[in-house]
Amino acid sequence: MTKMKIAVAGASGRMGRMLIEAIVNADDAELAGALDLPGTPGIGSDAASFLGKPAGVAIDSDLSRALASSQFLIDFTRPEGTLKHLAYCAENGIKMIIGTTGFDEAGKAAIAEAARRTAIVFAPNMSVGVNVTMKLLEMAAKSFSEGYDIEIIEAHHRYKVDAPSGTALKMGEVIAGALGRKLDDVAVYAREGVTGERDPSSIGFATIRGGDIVGDHTVLFAGIGERVEITHKSSSRVTYAHGSMRAARFLAGRETGLYDMQDVLGLR
Repeated sequence: MTKMKIAVAGASGRMGRMLIEAIVNADDAELAGALDLPGTPGIGSDAASFLGKPAGVAIDSDLSRALASSQFLIDFTRPEGTLKHLAYCAENGIKMIIGTTGFDEAGKAAIAEAARRTAIVFAPNMSVGVNVTMKLLEMAAKSFSEGYDIEIIEAHHRYKVDAPSGTALKMGEVIAGALGRKLDDVAVYAREGVTGERDPSSIGFATIRGGDIVGDHTVLFAGIGERVEITHKSSSRVTYAHGSMRAARFLAGRETGLYDMQDVLGLR
């Protein structure tokens, strides 16, 4: 069996370690590179030493060295870092699995452009459960298109730097699309003071940050006399790692193109 040669960006972080563990434990993959910022304490150490079974791959801050033997890069870092990695991967034909959130429109356009030269799975949440939930939300929105108010409530740990979460925004986009709307036209991100009655066409967002919450998302469809709540709760980042491995396997047979987890899971 030819194994997928996968590198991990942010290799010293919590998500990076989850990804490394998933790769090391997969029969069809091997850790080929580990990338992190200059000055990170782990630079130069074996990327899998925390598992008690070294992989023979040192964490490196040099992009070309870290990716020299890699076919794939899994990146859950920050937009500015991911975009630097993206340019290198597109130039060198390295496929990417991007779980980074917080991109502006220019960043998203850069990803789409890079996908003309290499294959990319770009999703704000790699969890299989979250992406099945997205499909359920699409179905629910079509049925609750009249007489129901839609609110999205998300909660994450105290260290998360963007809000609302990329997953919450994607949920909003899926719901708005199912209703024939654009999220930018109907989203309400904050309420304070005398706001007046709720616009029935709006999609509201509420953000909670605290403690070590991995990620909770609830979409509320509130009608008169009843309400329906669709909730997904993550108790471990391991679900993102397992979804990323499925994304890598999906890309193995593709040279170019921009995909998301709905494509990976055959939910289109």
